[in-house]
Amino acid sequence: MKNVILVSALVLATSGCALVYKQPIYQGNLIEQSAVEQLQVGMGKPQVEALLGSPSIADPFHHQRWDYTATQRVGRSSHTEMKNFTVYFENDQLARWEGDYFPNRDQELAEQMRKFGNLPKERGKRR
Repeated sequence: MKNVILVSALVLATSGCALVYKQPIYQGNLIEQSAVEQLQVGMGKPQVEALLGSPSIADPFHHQRWDYTATQRVGRSSHTEMKNFTVYFENDQLARWEGDYFPNRDQELAEQMRKFGNLPKERGKRR
């Protein structure tokens, strides 16, 4: 009987941790929407790198293609969502871009952190 109570208490104590807060986990390049809006055909590689950052994958066999990959996972056992954003160059100048990214995550994450007291309140706003 003691063992059953001990195991039950242990299971309840450890399972309760996941109910409080499930922090989203982001990995890779989080590209800002404002940076994508500034992309223009004809930009050079240094200009694109200044806007988007260095690529996640710079394929040695395709020098005229940069891939930006990011993943998101919410919770411990949930599905991992992956987004790929690719830019293509011709003669070291931006020719086109395509794909998905996680837009505006900075603002969304800041709002979530404010709920839990990890960031200061914005001035002039009350809870």
